Order: sequence, then structure tokens, then C-alpha cells
Amino acid sequence: MSNIGYDRRGAWRAALACMVTLAVAMGLGRFAFTPMLPIMLHEGKLDLQSGGVLASLNYLGYFLGAVSCAAIRLRPAFMVRSGLVATAVLLLGMGLLNGFTLWGALRGAAGVVSAWTFVFASGWGLRRLAETGAPALGGVIYSGPGLGIAATGLLGGLTGRWGSDWAWIGYGLVAIVLIAVIWRIFDDGAPVATTAPAAPPPAVAPAEHQSDARWLVALYGLAGFGYIITATFLPVIARQALPGSPWPDFFWPLFGLAIVPGALIGARAPPEWDNRLLLAVAYALQAMGVVLSVAWPTIAGFALGSLLLGMPFTAITLFAVRDARRLRGNSAAGLIGYATASYGVGQILGPLFAAPLAQRTGSFAVPLLVAAAVLAVGSVLFAFVWWQARARAQALAG
Repeated sequence: MSNIGYDRRGAWRAALACMVTLAVAMGLGRFAFTPMLPIMLHEGKLDLQSGGVLASLNYLGYFLGAVSCAAIRLRPAFMVRSGLVATAVLLLGMGLLNGFTLWGALRGAAGVVSAWTFVFASGWGLRRLAETGAPALGGVIYSGPGLGIAATGLLGGLTGRWGSDWAWIGYGLVAIVLIAVIWRIFDDGAPVATTAPAAPPPAVAPAEHQSDARWLVALYGLAGFGYIITATFLPVIARQALPGSPWPDFFWPLFGLAIVPGALIGARAPPEWDNRLLLAVAYALQAMGVVLSVAWPTIAGFALGSLLLGMPFTAITLFAVRDARRLRGNSAAGLIGYATASYGVGQILGPLFAAPLAQRTGSFAVPLLVAAAVLAVGSVLFAFVWWQARARAQALAG
């Protein structure tokens, strides 16, 4: 057995385990509520405004979990395993318990553990890939949320026929099965054998280092607000625009499936390409996807909009994490946590802004246009920061 073959297997094991982890923690734990919302609205368990509050409580939990990551000193594998078990329990709880207060507590807790699991699984997985000389497999890791989102959409449409309670229980059981498959892969043993040493982060002047980190944290929050209104209410928005059509239930799985090629393509971006420019392009694509649901509210418009919103979704996360590692190397967990917290703030504000306005006006048009504008601003600012850095580099070289 050659070292290269051993490393390749170790890299794939790590990548696939993290992919499944993010599918459970993000796709099921966080985003199962999106296909469940129209079912719970139909059952009379929620109205649109209370649904928006539950969504924001989940995103508040995500924010708190992300902020706390910088202070947690527990082993990454322990955090990942604990987060996975908690995710399954919280999904089952949504089906077994009733009442807005209990649901709010469960969704808030699900947000906390999903942030913990995302940050520590990302750090664990990307470090393993660096150790095995296979950083391009990062795209496999970040395709996990897309696969989980697609599963929530398809399973929600099937199990929802027996009611939302059984659908939530079904999600929890699926999570348990997936957790059992990957459980033993997460360990804290000795580092995997390497084919080549991981490249150190480039030398950066302290002032520029801090400036880059601040821009990353601030602008990453705009992406959280920009996508979350569509990601929370897409089935509801589509049903309003296409009453009686069977298609609205398929746009959410389409959004999830679009994430997979976006993550894989994003991971293949050459390392010399600047992450800030890649983020500018990704934000612009998402802005166009959000606008389409307002400007072209047809089957084709929603389908194309779902693709444009989904493809850059975890690619944005991948580029942001990659930039954090550029700045902090293997000690990037804290910066990733702060950036994730900023993203969480945007997610909290999105439903709280959109749901009451949509309930009063009967339309999501204004919230969606605001979200698209926020993404466009983020795109322009990332391009500006990239241009400034390029100009500085050219001045130093000259």
C-alpha cells in the first residue's frame, strides 16, 4: 500500500464524513423548517408571522453558537459528535412536542448546535484535507448542506402527507441512520500521514491582516441577510405566485441540488484566485436569483432563480473559510466563528423584516428586492476590497 493511496482514502473518508455531517446539521437540523412551514401553515399550527419568529429563533441560536465557538476549547471531534446527536434529538422533539414556546426552544437550540457542528466539522475536515494534500475535496464537504436540503424537500413532500409531526420524526430517524454511518470516522488520533506539508498562510502585514479580517466578517453578514428570506419562505412565495401548481414543492429541492455542483466547482478554483473576487461574483449571482422570483414569477423564473441562489450558497462559505485560513492558517476557527456570527445576524434580521411586511401586504416583493440590493452591495464592496489589495500589491511590486 503506497502512502499516496493511503492518503487518498483518508482524505475521502474525512471529506465524506464531513459532507454527511453538514447534511445532517445544516440540511436537516437548520433547513427542514423551510419545507415544513407551508405544511404547518396549512394545518393551522402557525401563521406567517409566528413562522418567521421561529425561523429567526433558529438563526439567533446559530448566531449564539457561532459566537461561542471562539471560546470553546473542547476537542473538535467531540463537538461534532455531540452536535450530531443533539440535532437528531431536536428534530424528533419537533414532532413529539407541541406548542409555540416548545418549538421556539427547540429551533433555537437547533441553531446553536448547527453552528457548533458547522464550525468544528469545517475546521476538522479542512485540516485533514490539508494533511493529506487534498484541499480540492473541500467542495465535497460543502456539498453536504445541499444534499441535506434536497432531502428535506423531497422527504417533506412525502412524509408531510401524514402531517408535520410525522415529517419531523422522519427527519430525526434519517439523521440517526446517517450519524451511525459516520460516527467512527471522527476521532482525535494522530494526524494522518501526509503527501506534502500544508502550505503556510502568506505573510501579511499586521494592519492589513486585521483589515482583511474585519472586511470578511462584515461583508459575510450581508450574505446572511441576502439569501435567508428566499431560503426561509421559498415554498410559501412560490405557492402564492403559482396557486394550484404542483411545482412549488420542487423549487426547494432544486435549490439544494444546485448547491452540490456549486460547491464542487468552487473548491476547484485555483488557489491563486483571490477569494474576495470569487465572493463578489457569488454574491452577484445570488442577487440575480433573488430578483428573478419577483421579476419573473413563473415556473421557469423560480427554477432559474433557485439555481442561481443555490449554486453559490456553500461556495460562498467555502471561499470565506478559505480566506479565513489564508489569514489565520490552522488557527482560523475563531475567525470562522466570528464570520459565521455575522452571517447569523443577517439571518436573524431577514425573517423578522420580511414576515410581518409580507403578512400586511400579502406579498414578498419588497423584502426580496431589499435582499437582492443587500447582496448587490456586498458584491460591489468585495470587488472594491479586492481591487484595493491588488493596487497595493502592484505598488509594492513596482
